[in-house]
Amino acid sequence: MPETASRRMRAAQALVDRTRRYPVAEAVAVLQRTPPVTFDETVDLAVTFDLDPTQTDQTVRGTVVLPHGSGTTRRVIVFATGEAAAAAQAAGAEAVGAEDLMQRVAAGWLDFDVAVATPELMRDLAKLGKLLGPRGLMPSPKAGTVTTDVARAVQEIHRGKVEFKMDKQGDIHVSVGKRSWPAAHLMANILAVLEAIWRARPAAAKGSYLTAVSLSSTMGPGIRLELTGLRPATAAA
Repeated sequence: MPETASRRMRAAQALVDRTRRYPVAEAVAVLQRTPPVTFDETVDLAVTFDLDPTQTDQTVRGTVVLPHGSGTTRRVIVFATGEAAAAAQAAGAEAVGAEDLMQRVAAGWLDFDVAVATPELMRDLAKLGKLLGPRGLMPSPKAGTVTTDVARAVQEIHRGKVEFKMDKQGDIHVSVGKRSWPAAHLMANILAVLEAIWRARPAAAKGSYLTAVSLSSTMGPGIRLELTGLRPATAAA
């Protein structure tokens, strides 16, 4: 690591008390006080659970529309025909089609971030499962990307709808905005994600459910959040 980068990281780490858990507002303030880098860093939320990720009834997955968007432009394609295809096109989809679009993707075109499909085309889309599945691009009812209302799905994704899903280690990582944003925007996005995660609590979950939540920027240290005040708010929402 270059000396300048090491110096910057040491300065950032010096601002964070690793023995503390910070209220959301204070955590955002500390994050935005750390020495900046040459690009607008993404702000990420990392959540750890009191769950067993190997048990299918203890997995956490869902979606949330971030109040202030995700800070990134996401390219959406739609597998649809007829009126649904026309609606998706009008909603701003990057590409729309059925068999023709499937052939294009099968040939190696993957210049998109999200794929949406109508239910009747999912049987045909199965042939692309090995290509799209490992990349996290296969449409899914749980993610809201298999739907009859494809126009609404496209609009929500463009407004900042993101999916969260527990990984093999039992954690969830979600981007909640950019470091340069107003603190209030970052806070609103963070609270929206935590509320959605709380709503997605599986029936089999016991104990504390969320055990740790931390906030970080792309090149910054993790800042642990205080959960005491968040749990009642999300549980009551």
